[in-house]
Order: sequence, then C-alpha cells, then structure tokens
Amino acid sequence: MTILYNQSKNLPKRLLLRKNQTPEEILLWERLRRGQLGCKFKRQYSVGPYVLDFYAPIKKLAIEIDGFQHIKEKEYDDQRTGYLRVLGIKVLRFWNNEVGDNIDNVINKIISKLD
Repeated sequence: MTILYNQSKNLPKRLLLRKNQTPEEILLWERLRRGQLGCKFKRQYSVGPYVLDFYAPIKKLAIEIDGFQHIKEKEYDDQRTGYLRVLGIKVLRFWNNEVGDNIDNVINKIISKLD
C-alpha cells in the first residue's frame, strides 16, 4: 500500500482548513507550534486521503479536535482512526470544550503520549 503524505491534491483543502481554524484549534496550535513540547507538530497535515488537525511526524502522533458534527460522524472517525493505526499513527481526540475549558489538561495528555 502506497501512502502519500501531504499530497498536492489535498493542498486546497489543507489551506482552507488552516484559514478557517476553530478558536480551539488556534488555542491548541499556540501551545504546539515551534517545538514547545519537545517535538515539531504540523497543522492540517494529510496522510493518505485524510487531513489531520495536528501531526507530529517524528512521534507518529495525530491530534484531532472534534466539534459537535463528529457526534454524527462516529463511523467515519472510527474508519479514519483505524486507517491511521494501521500505519502506526497514534490518534488523540479531544472535544472542543476540553481544549477551551482545560487546555493544560489537554497539553498534559499530549505530553504523556510523546514519551
């Protein structure tokens, strides 16, 4: 199976997602960017057909921030997570309110997966 990372065909979608980040994505990105947690994260990074909110390639860790629409998309999210796990990518999911209400707890959970 050939896996393509950051395929050019996904570039318009990645750019649109970066331009239209949620407040929670902006808040988390401020804590992830510039290697603040000891490794480099990328935002809106594509792996195969999926665009990940945040991804640390060295650690193979994806972070997804889910809003209310994900309640209806559980099957899609499970399929996506399964695809990523087959590639050895760990997936951490947080609800928007988790990020907004307790960013320090979210950061601590991320750090624990980076070790």
